Amino acid sequence: MLHLDHLAVSCENLNDGRDWVEERLARSLQPGGKHTKLGTHNMLLGLEEGVYFELIAIDPDAPDPGQRRWFDLDDFSGAPRLTNWICQTNDIDAALAKAPIGMGVPMELTRGDLRWMMVAGEDGHLPFDAAFPAVISWGSSPHPSTRLPSSGLKLRQLTVRHPDAETLRANLGPILDDPRIKFEQGSTSLEAVFDGPDGEKVIS
Repeated sequence: MLHLDHLAVSCENLNDGRDWVEERLARSLQPGGKHTKLGTHNMLLGLEEGVYFELIAIDPDAPDPGQRRWFDLDDFSGAPRLTNWICQTNDIDAALAKAPIGMGVPMELTRGDLRWMMVAGEDGHLPFDAAFPAVISWGSSPHPSTRLPSSGLKLRQLTVRHPDAETLRANLGPILDDPRIKFEQGSTSLEAVFDGPDGEKVIS
């Protein structure tokens, strides 16, 4: 089975992306780190119920990784936006066996004492125009959410829109059971609604 792990906003520049996110969530993002294998860097925000939020961009100081980056970052342009959702599993091979063609192969990644396996699409492109989630397995590594102070924000609903939402739902139905996740027909996009002590916050 899959369980929601985190949400990712992509941006062209991490500093500009931070301002964009912090204005909408009224929370300060925490320093993240660098993904040396893929030439990206990020910032993070802890959410309730073991979920976290990631802001990610190409690291301008990193060398060319020699492969396409995850989350379609090589093709990303424009304003920051919610581009991806990531689900965790204890058995990444079993999850991939039930996933659609185009998921790619597991990649082993490290940062400090964090060790994880991730599948983020062939050449950085996830199925269903990236409306299908990336899949991650933390194994015995500590989960990032345990190290982040809680922002007090709790995900109420993640809406996943796609022109073929019914097929997307059918593909995920056997391996994902989460009432917070809603599928709608429409142009491909994601929208996350959070509840907090200071009211509703929306990121899309």
